[in-house]
Amino acid sequence: MPRCGELTGAENYDLELRREILLRPRFKRLPMTQTQKDRPWLIRTYAGHSTAKASNALYRGNLAKGQTGLSVAFDLPTQTGYDSDHKLAHGEVGKVGVPVCHLGDMRMLFDQIPLEQMNTSMTINATAPWLLALYIAVAEEQGADISKLQGTVQNDLIKEYLSRGTYVCPPKPSLKMIADVAEYCYRNVPKWNPMNVCSYHLQEAGATPEQELAFALSTAIAVLDELRPRVAAADFPEMVSRISFFVNAGIRFVTEMCKMRAFVDLWDEICRDRYGVEDAKYRRFRYGVQVNSLGLTEQQPENNVYRILIEMLAVTLSKKARARAVQLPAWNEALGLPRPWDQQWSMRMQQILAYETDLLEYDDLFDGNPVVDAKVEELKEGARAELANLDSMGGAISAIDYMKARLVDSNADRLNRIERNETIVVGVNKWTEGEPSPLQTEDGGIMVVDPAVEEEQIARLNDWRAARDEAAVQTALADLREAAKSGTNIMPASIAAAKAGATTGEWAEQMRAVHGTYRGPTGVSRSVSNKTEGLDDLRAAVDAVSDRLGRRMKFLVGKPGLDGHSNGAEQIAFRARDCGMEISYEGIRLTPEEIIAAAQAENPHVIGLSILSGSHIPLVEEVMERLKNAELDHIPVIVGGIIPESDAQKLKTMGVAKIYTPKDFELNVIMSDIVALVDPRKIAAE
Repeated sequence: MPRCGELTGAENYDLELRREILLRPRFKRLPMTQTQKDRPWLIRTYAGHSTAKASNALYRGNLAKGQTGLSVAFDLPTQTGYDSDHKLAHGEVGKVGVPVCHLGDMRMLFDQIPLEQMNTSMTINATAPWLLALYIAVAEEQGADISKLQGTVQNDLIKEYLSRGTYVCPPKPSLKMIADVAEYCYRNVPKWNPMNVCSYHLQEAGATPEQELAFALSTAIAVLDELRPRVAAADFPEMVSRISFFVNAGIRFVTEMCKMRAFVDLWDEICRDRYGVEDAKYRRFRYGVQVNSLGLTEQQPENNVYRILIEMLAVTLSKKARARAVQLPAWNEALGLPRPWDQQWSMRMQQILAYETDLLEYDDLFDGNPVVDAKVEELKEGARAELANLDSMGGAISAIDYMKARLVDSNADRLNRIERNETIVVGVNKWTEGEPSPLQTEDGGIMVVDPAVEEEQIARLNDWRAARDEAAVQTALADLREAAKSGTNIMPASIAAAKAGATTGEWAEQMRAVHGTYRGPTGVSRSVSNKTEGLDDLRAAVDAVSDRLGRRMKFLVGKPGLDGHSNGAEQIAFRARDCGMEISYEGIRLTPEEIIAAAQAENPHVIGLSILSGSHIPLVEEVMERLKNAELDHIPVIVGGIIPESDAQKLKTMGVAKIYTPKDFELNVIMSDIVALVDPRKIAAE
């Protein structure tokens, strides 16, 4: 025992810690005059739905409420290069964004919004050259000086192969198109960010912080290597400065804040050491952010408000690594499309932090913090090791299959931790009892797109085609195709085609004709992984049912429609394989006809459909009808997606055996259900 007046070990440690804090340099407080405060980040909401006219009204309303930049969400047909009347577009028109088929749609989208004064972010990748061409054409119609346009096209195809799935052409020609946009913007629209390296979906696909850093930076390196020969050496640093990033901020906000500081340091290092950029202002890491939608829960959805706020702090608290633009999801995005009020609530969260608090009056709050410095160095070390690994493979383009497999494995680890309660998700695997949410009103707490929107959009598209100068369109498309074949920059020909009246599907068809199409890796091999711990009972059940069936139980997983969010399908296939089932999973964007053809060829015992775009009703209806016509309706069908209860009842009426939504996170329960569905002994008992 210590003598009277003597400090204990804990007290002595506490005293030393207080001395250290007192001796540290004080944080410098900036003068509190408004002119000397830091400027707030751009405040955005990611928005677009139904039609260009409805989205325009939403944008103008949000701008009136204090939004300072636009962030455009396009529907899946627009993202994947199809017009609204294409068979693959059926059920997808206007669901997850706004349909833009031609110059008339883009004109309506920005009606009464002066583009020369606006900062517009467009989340578009495969068709980025085309949507930017339409945007420039509308700006010129408004009388804008296009050299003054400010904004961003995402234009990151590499992450599409890894996580989001809205690619069109193979990797190498896609990389060339990214560079075409960057070169054109550098020469003609110098304030525009021509490429937004997007690590957002990498995290949603399961990336660890080190993988997110390395895979995104490797993508940026691939783009800069492609761009380097296109401009004079003296001009290259300025082109480097136009490459921006779009990141994700998850719930582990200390790690996420340190990740952003690591991004700043690593990008500075790459620009300086690899590309010889001497001016520090050209090496700045400029990024926008949306916080993590994957972590939003269907259970107790009101809890998502706190998650969104905490995640926003990760990208705003540190001045050294503060986002240039922030867009926040709404509390109800795990349920469906947010309503205007829900988006307003998320916008108010940003405004309160930016304008009511004193955050912007201080220098960086974390400089000199030993805990933060240590974590940043740890992340940088891990990212450098992964970057060296990717470089040894020939860079991002050559390493797509490897990166995809790593993401699927990491996501499996993440889900395993949630299932084992090693990662706590409040309201999901702990403290699941709660009161009903009063925010979920009679409309279910979400906005539902009217199915009539698709027919109305197709009618407008037909009117556009009928009114245009067809000869001028065909001439412009021929010029576009020739530019793609010859390897010249496609942007001038794309702008000419936009002005002539060509459509999104026609532009993309020229690219497909010249470069071909592509099916990305699934990341799911047929070989059992080393993640079978705790699956003994399920593996035994699969073996027993397989014996009764007379062959190995087979599970066909299909993703009909244009939805490229494949995480759920991948993890279901991954777990089914590890449980001993024979799996058939060919990836995203299958037509109902292709799924039926696969069922005829593979003779599965159960079919699983994954649809997260909200198009489950028309797509499942078509699959069920085709199964019946092919005399395969004895095969049980299960469906997963963001499915409201009213839609679930409709699907059951169609004959769907089981329905799973994001709240059904326990994959082993789903596996047990599948085994029970096809067990001959159980079926006979019923």
